[in-house]
Amino acid sequence: MAVPWLRVINAVLGVSDVVQLVKGRGAGDERREVGVAPSASALGGLEARLAGVVVAALKEAFDRDHVRLELERQHIEAERQRAERALRLEMLRQAGDREIGRMRLVAGIALAGWVGTFLLASRLLADTGGRVALGFGWVMLLVALGCAFAEQSRIARAIAVADDRLSVESATATGGAGLAAPWLVAAGLVAISLGVLLS
Repeated sequence: MAVPWLRVINAVLGVSDVVQLVKGRGAGDERREVGVAPSASALGGLEARLAGVVVAALKEAFDRDHVRLELERQHIEAERQRAERALRLEMLRQAGDREIGRMRLVAGIALAGWVGTFLLASRLLADTGGRVALGFGWVMLLVALGCAFAEQSRIARAIAVADDRLSVESATATGGAGLAAPWLVAAGLVAISLGVLLS
């Protein structure tokens, strides 16, 4: 017959458990004491590693948020600069339009004065002095018309190539032709008036 070795070993171990119970300590207590010490240190190491992982994850999240906030700040700054540039260009365009409108008014007055006196010249003037004054007035009006057109084209070119360095004042500053045009119109109308009075 075969010897049941497993039962024999189990019985010997059971006797050792009984002996330990009689002494006041159970076999499980000893095992628990032995198991508690290593598991506490292993648990402490696990907690330290988990704390390190959590700290690293938080740091990474904060770094990502910092980068995102910095990108948003840069985007907002770029939008602000773009809006300021658009506002400057719009102000430049409006100022240029006003100046061009002023030059068109001067050109219209010069053209109306010239055409009006040209149509009435044969009826108004009979003597030579009046005709000379009328001719001088016509020349002044035509030169004023040319100056007004030249100033309009200069302002239009300045607005067309406008950039950030160009200010409203420098782009729409009246040039020599723009300053001369209203005075030439006035001189031409005065000369025509004198011609009418002399005749």
